[in-house]
Amino acid sequence: MQLLAIDTSTSWCSVALSLNGQVTQRHELIGTGASQHLLPWINELLKQANLSYPDLDAIAVGVGPGAFTGVRLSVAVAQGLAVGAKLPVIPVASIDAMAIHVARSKSFQAISPRSETQFLLALDARMGEVYWARYLLSNTVPTRLGEIALSAPKDIDLSGLDYIAGNAIEEYSEYLAKPFSENQMDTQVVPSARDILQWAQPLLEAGQTISVECLEPLYIRNKVALTTEERHAALHSTPTGRSFG
Repeated sequence: MQLLAIDTSTSWCSVALSLNGQVTQRHELIGTGASQHLLPWINELLKQANLSYPDLDAIAVGVGPGAFTGVRLSVAVAQGLAVGAKLPVIPVASIDAMAIHVARSKSFQAISPRSETQFLLALDARMGEVYWARYLLSNTVPTRLGEIALSAPKDIDLSGLDYIAGNAIEEYSEYLAKPFSENQMDTQVVPSARDILQWAQPLLEAGQTISVECLEPLYIRNKVALTTEERHAALHSTPTGRSFG
């Protein structure tokens, strides 16, 4: 099977191609410049594999949650490519893809005390809030427990967890890092196209694709900007005092 995956839901621009199980990836910290790199990187991977878009079986795309502009970029590019090549698509929650990465990481496997281990992923959502979800690892496969949530870090329930990962840990360490030892955390993991592929591959094999007309971004937050007063309040409510926007 030949599957393309993309994700720009964070500051990382990420593209990966699976060709009969062999994966190539380009994954770099770009910031706001992903729109300039995404299509050239996709074309580069296809050229290296001697493939054209119609040769693909599907396109998997990270649909969020994440940066509003980045999520829209991934979805729009996937829509355009899928329409042009008449391909089905596979939407993947970017935070679910992170769960695949965590479950297979050496640090997580080293602390996993039992066959069923609960962990939490926490992404900085800006505006003093966090995107988060709980997962259960059973027989090497992570399963999300409930919906992806958006809340203030102090409102996240950390009880019963063996591990936590995501960039919100450093930003809100006062709330998220204290209950855990250093070897129970991964503050560097971000969504990547390679992990999008890993999540999407079984769906493709099972025929669980959707038509491009049904592809939509995963927006957890309806409000994407702060007023001046709200920005000031949020700036002074976070441990690092980092500016938002």
